[in-house]
Amino acid sequence: MPIKIPNDLPAYQILEAEKVPIIKESDALRQDVRPLRVALLNLMPDKIRTETQLARVLGHTPLQIEMTLLRTGSYTGRNTPMEHLLAFYQTWDEVKDQKFDALIVTGAPVEQMPFEEVTYWPELSEILDWATENVHSSFFICWGAQAALFHYHGVPKYDLGAKMFGVFPHEVASNASNLVAGFDDVFHCPVSRYTENRREDIDLIPSLDILAHSEESGLCLIEEKAKRRIYIFNHLEYDGDTLKREYLRDQEANLGTGLPKYYFRNDDPRGEPVVAWRAHRNLLYGNWINAVYQTTPFELDRVGSV
Repeated sequence: MPIKIPNDLPAYQILEAEKVPIIKESDALRQDVRPLRVALLNLMPDKIRTETQLARVLGHTPLQIEMTLLRTGSYTGRNTPMEHLLAFYQTWDEVKDQKFDALIVTGAPVEQMPFEEVTYWPELSEILDWATENVHSSFFICWGAQAALFHYHGVPKYDLGAKMFGVFPHEVASNASNLVAGFDDVFHCPVSRYTENRREDIDLIPSLDILAHSEESGLCLIEEKAKRRIYIFNHLEYDGDTLKREYLRDQEANLGTGLPKYYFRNDDPRGEPVVAWRAHRNLLYGNWINAVYQTTPFELDRVGSV
């Protein structure tokens, strides 16, 4: 089944050209199914690119998805046209009386700041509390995962001293859940961050299960099964050229970022990268959406009570 997004959202034409299944609202209304309501809290500066990446992933899952785009009301970035935000995004305050089958919280370029110093931290804390009662399952990405772990469990993050950057091999834990069903023993995943969470802190919290990690880049994927929360510190949702664009941007800004590891063919940044993560991206999100579908109540107003 396809994803339902506004016809004039920039992602629509991109995904249509890629043959990603999309459904018009008028057609969706004729189908005798209840779509899964997925809220995307987009904290990234380039919201258009991020919403396209995640709409692409959700469009490849086997169920009809209705995506609601959210932004913070306490902070408005300068990298996305205000016309786009007003046309396609709602603030959390505008939807907090609603229920959702799922919530995705993206990363944000604030990971080297203490959580409490982030401008919208008080609002994000309220959203995370709200999600406990109004969202059936949550999926937190990169800084969003670090923020959620800190808010819910007090898990600290640690500065790495340099950017962890590249497409690293990761191992699936032997006792991993259905969330990684179909995964190979080793899979590749894009990593782009300056901070990390550490296994010794996660091991202190019995409700958190480590599903995947890398000897070189650290923790990747954690599941909190009882609360239906997923935490991923890396970026399976990335486009093939995302790390290349980040590398060129950092070079232009003289940030001293090294070449992304295991990414460019022959480590030549003039060439095209090797994309080695799409299949596992689709598996992870497909497994998650399938779990949401099988466990969420049919009546949305019952979310939070079962």
